[in-house]
Amino acid sequence: MLMLCTIPTFCLTVFLSCINAFAYSDSEDVAKKDSVVRVYEMPSVTIIGTAPNALQKIPGSGAIISSTLIAQIHPISTNEVLRRVPGVYVREEEGFGIRPNIGIRGLFPTRSTKVLLLEDGIPFALAPYGDPASYYHPPISRFNRIEVLKGSGQILFGPQTIGGVINYITPQPPEIPSGSIKLTSGNRNYFFGQMNYGGQWGSMGFLADGVRRQGDLARENTSTTIQDVNAKMMLQMTPHSSLSLKMNIYNEESNLTYAGITQIEYEENPFQNQFKDDWFFFKRFGSHLIHDHAMANGMVHFTTNVYGYFIKRDWWRQGNNGGTNSTDPGNTPGVRTMLNSNRNDGRNREYIVWGIDPRVQINHAFLGIEHETTIGIRAHFEHQDRKQIEGNSPTARTGIIREDNIRKAQAYSAFFQNRFFLNDVWIVSAGLRVENIHYERINNLNSASGKSKMTEVIPGFGVTFNPTSTFTLFTGVHRGFAPPRVEDLISNSDGSSIELDAEKSWSYELGARLKVNRWQNTDMTLFRMDFENQIIPASLAGGSGTTLTNAGKTLHQGIELKTTFSVPLDSEPEKQDVQKHETVLDISYTFLPTAEYKGTRYSVIDPSVLITGNRLTYAPKHMLTVSLGYAHPVGFDTRVEILYIGDQFSDDLNTVEPTPNGRQGLIPAYTLWNVSANYRIPALPLTTFVTVKNIFNKTFIADRSRGILPGSPRLVQAGLQWDF
Repeated sequence: MLMLCTIPTFCLTVFLSCINAFAYSDSEDVAKKDSVVRVYEMPSVTIIGTAPNALQKIPGSGAIISSTLIAQIHPISTNEVLRRVPGVYVREEEGFGIRPNIGIRGLFPTRSTKVLLLEDGIPFALAPYGDPASYYHPPISRFNRIEVLKGSGQILFGPQTIGGVINYITPQPPEIPSGSIKLTSGNRNYFFGQMNYGGQWGSMGFLADGVRRQGDLARENTSTTIQDVNAKMMLQMTPHSSLSLKMNIYNEESNLTYAGITQIEYEENPFQNQFKDDWFFFKRFGSHLIHDHAMANGMVHFTTNVYGYFIKRDWWRQGNNGGTNSTDPGNTPGVRTMLNSNRNDGRNREYIVWGIDPRVQINHAFLGIEHETTIGIRAHFEHQDRKQIEGNSPTARTGIIREDNIRKAQAYSAFFQNRFFLNDVWIVSAGLRVENIHYERINNLNSASGKSKMTEVIPGFGVTFNPTSTFTLFTGVHRGFAPPRVEDLISNSDGSSIELDAEKSWSYELGARLKVNRWQNTDMTLFRMDFENQIIPASLAGGSGTTLTNAGKTLHQGIELKTTFSVPLDSEPEKQDVQKHETVLDISYTFLPTAEYKGTRYSVIDPSVLITGNRLTYAPKHMLTVSLGYAHPVGFDTRVEILYIGDQFSDDLNTVEPTPNGRQGLIPAYTLWNVSANYRIPALPLTTFVTVKNIFNKTFIADRSRGILPGSPRLVQAGLQWDF
């Protein structure tokens, strides 16, 4: 079915590409007359850009995580690299970062629903409009670069423009055919294997990558096995036109529970888990076609993205004394989790998502002013088939169907942004995004159905001031918007409208980027997010399927700081052809003094209690990451990292003392230490490495949403990488 959906958009893309090539064939004729043929880079969708000064054009805060850093620290998950970006909080869940919970600037992090996650510019959530939960997240080993954008420039990407956009970028085929094999082993039965090979042959390029990862997760009776296979093929059709096709197959089988533990269970053994029969099965097949056509000597770029993926997600979870393991086990002193040996619930879902996203970027002059104009549209379609099956034994895979839903979303977007380069100092950016979304829900059990739709206009404006090549001031304001899920907009019983509003805010930034010299960079941003309506879970569990509620007004404001010191220790640091001694200090700090409920707001736990002024949940006031690295010319480098996360409240009452069921209470601050070391053997293209995550084996609470979830214990890894 996915193939049938994708064929029409593929044909449309080819048709549009042919029109562009035909209409501007004269530019190719000019190129043929040039003594040097202009060959444009293979297509790649970025949100910040690859130019050395790309951040100078961004009217807001942004960060780029390089391939060098990713290679040096050998991260087990995206959590380890994202927490180096100020303002970004990544909450642990199962120990390997399979499903990271990403929050930005105090936004609720569960399932990363308030962050727009992209791969090569394309959303990859289960259903970006109808169910944006990240039960799936690509492994970090797939990528060689990450962009994080939090300012007004994010309105070019949707549907969400609230906290920020994270774009994971896959590598290009290498110019010279080459490959690598990486093997890693560690405690907790950890194994990681990766092999890739690719190259460019004439006008064609190819890169294939395969990964297998397995091991025991943070708690007892939990483990995972993941296979991830990717292939990217590229064709330079003309000096100005290129085509890229990327395909991916992902498979996960995890012995993994949804439920946490009670307070007394945590005190006895924080890593215990009774739900040994909970299993999560996930399969994903995806494809992404990019066509890029340049003309007018590269001043105009047409880019068309066609994408589609199919997901099958089954999660079988054993019941407890409340019926299912997502039910509160009670809140009396000494309460324990009690299994139900006659109950197993399957949340089984299938998703089909596809779309087409053509856009054009034009660099031109008008009225004596240089402009960079981006215009685009997108048509996006989602189909969800969701079933809940009640089995009668812990290992059942069939039973009574309790839910049988079809949920659909169709979204049509148009976006425009213009950058005015007033002179060499001032850049003014103004843009607009329009989202038109249509929802439909069908209950196959009672034949109830309903439809709903919404349209939102999302403006953004920003200014950058670059008085020198080393100093940038920026400010911006934009509309934050996130649509509600299908199930939170249309009733399951009769198809009527639930009247849950969209999530809306106004976001403001004021910041500076300073490059004192080539060894020191500092970024600082003041931010404010003023929500008219922030959507939050109406229960403590807050998981998928939980009813959401209009939280009303909330306010987030604070300061982000990022500074890097790179100190060469050589006597002749100006020699560029000699590998140097170097020490690097990297500091990322977020101060979030305000993250609170505003207006008249009552607790979802006790509706009689007014919580106006209380702090939002899972919004630590302080976050700090400090990394110190050293590189030696012989090929050795090492890096030590310190991570500090401040206190957090787990409920809107701001309860401090833990409740017996573990779901309320303060989450204490914690500090973690990590270390990595690499040695590249000079005579061989071989790198050996060792990493230790959570060096001192710190035990800490990561989450209380569904009972207490502990953070990941110490993980020691050693491995090698052979480049050929």
